[in-house]
Amino acid sequence: MPVQNHAILTITLNPTLDMSSDADHVVAEEKIRCDAPTLDPGGGGTNVARAIGILGGQATALVALAGFRGQQVAALLTRENVPYVVVDIPGETRLSLAVGDRAAQTQYRFVMPGPLWGEAENTACLTAIKNRVLPGQYVVLSGSMPPGVSATFIQDCAALVQDAGAKLVLDTTGDEVLDGTANVAVLRLDKVESEAMAGHALPTAQDAARFAQTLTQQGIADMVVLGRGKDGSVLATKDAAWHGTGPDVAVQSKVGAGDSFLGAFTLALARGEAPQKALAHGVAAASAAVMSAATSLCSKAGFDTLLPQITVTKI
Repeated sequence: MPVQNHAILTITLNPTLDMSSDADHVVAEEKIRCDAPTLDPGGGGTNVARAIGILGGQATALVALAGFRGQQVAALLTRENVPYVVVDIPGETRLSLAVGDRAAQTQYRFVMPGPLWGEAENTACLTAIKNRVLPGQYVVLSGSMPPGVSATFIQDCAALVQDAGAKLVLDTTGDEVLDGTANVAVLRLDKVESEAMAGHALPTAQDAARFAQTLTQQGIADMVVLGRGKDGSVLATKDAAWHGTGPDVAVQSKVGAGDSFLGAFTLALARGEAPQKALAHGVAAASAAVMSAATSLCSKAGFDTLLPQITVTKI
């Protein structure tokens, strides 16, 4: 679909074609008869852009796509009215398969590797980012990094974003963000990532807040968000920290919760909301996402219902 200039640009280096289905039982060594599959465009930044669209905003998704599955991802984005820019790369976009076991009420997730990147792919993607980023934009780099991506890609991307007068929101892995030179406006980590970075457990929201605030004081990011699963999320700046929690909800699938959080959080910031209000929006979207089946993201109805029930407490 035609691409316009939006307040949010998302970047997905390693997108997926998400396939989800269910079966009565998942048993080793047997042929598993599954339901008709559902196909969705996937990958961190792609899902963030989709979540923003669901919640009434609009973001442009810059996506590195390859092969036939890449064409399918593009067609699915068009179906969902998500504006996108394609960076064509060789190979084949990866496939992610989620199969639910109805009897055990469990879900199995199989994620294939993406195409191998080289210097040409790194250069093409950075050039595309430079050509698309606008002053004042929030630029969301989210999702896994493809094999072969440059060790300095996050720093290079951050420099382009900063030079353009935009703000980088980072939700991916990369040790280079730790040196404090990546010029990150928002860094989001889940519980496993944050504890790995801290080098120890963060059992309470207060522990998470202290660690998050340490990262801001080290200059790693202006704001740090630490996801805590059922315990909501913690947000810290240099001067303050908040803990956002919601009501207990029936969990159908945790797929897409983090992306839904980031979409709602970034959309709220782009609309001029205060950080603690953006935190409430993120927690509401994440809670709405886990109530959805398979690879579905948050629903607008679920978000609207949950938002008034979100509690944000200053730590």
